[in-house]
Amino acid sequence: MHRRTFIKNTALSGLLLHPMTNANTNDPTAETFKRKNNIHHSVCQWCFEDIPLDTFLPIIKDIGIQAIDLIGPKDWPTLKKHGIHCSMCNGAEISLTEGWNDHQYHETLIRNYTEIIPQVAAAGYTNLICFSGNRNGMSDTQGLANCVEGLSKILPLAEKHGVVLQMELFNQINHPDYMCDSTEWGIALCKALGSDNFKLLYDIYHMQIQEGDIIRSIQTNHQFFGHYHTAGVPGRHEIDENQELFYPAIMRAIVATGFQGYVAQEFIPTKENPLESLREAIQICDV
Repeated sequence: MHRRTFIKNTALSGLLLHPMTNANTNDPTAETFKRKNNIHHSVCQWCFEDIPLDTFLPIIKDIGIQAIDLIGPKDWPTLKKHGIHCSMCNGAEISLTEGWNDHQYHETLIRNYTEIIPQVAAAGYTNLICFSGNRNGMSDTQGLANCVEGLSKILPLAEKHGVVLQMELFNQINHPDYMCDSTEWGIALCKALGSDNFKLLYDIYHMQIQEGDIIRSIQTNHQFFGHYHTAGVPGRHEIDENQELFYPAIMRAIVATGFQGYVAQEFIPTKENPLESLREAIQICDV
């Protein structure tokens, strides 16, 4: 409640009156930041959900963020109004725990994704998120086979429309029993499906907790990673010097692979001014 109150009463109003400046400002006294543009920046809205989307979009644009993650069809017109890209669409999934690894959800998932895939393409977007679901006593081998069976029924449609389905990797601390909890399992699924229209959403925060060795994983397996999420470890907070990951090195590793997709900030801010935390995160990742 303290953070929500502060945003409404102080930080947000101040930013609207004195927006963060970029290199195009006419104010010679303003601090400017010239982006290197080697990383395509995005942000997950849910981390800043206290700020209305219509207000949030011009602020992130001014910071130098070109896209936003995890937005569904009803809000795409708002994104277009502000000239912000949707770097990861959602709205077809059932939940994080009810996913493609379980036959009982296939009928609903196939219907949902069959409806939304053409909408994603028509809106000019590419990425659409999906989830494995929880194990619930199921073996990883069986769950992988079930994912292949279900996803194979919608991949031809995704290929036709140029849409990339991206399954997110989670850790077991935050998401107990989630099946797609390792790069090894996720890559096995990618190989079994054998389509460039299925990739992994490599969440750096989750994979640091679950298995570590982040830079080597990126260097070795980048061809299977279609999107990246960031956050500080532990706690999923700012990606600054108060947590264990050194994001400049991680970003340089991503750039070295030739990656042309988006890196989305997905940390929960703890500072009094959460938008200042976001600006700092973009600077850290601007390598």
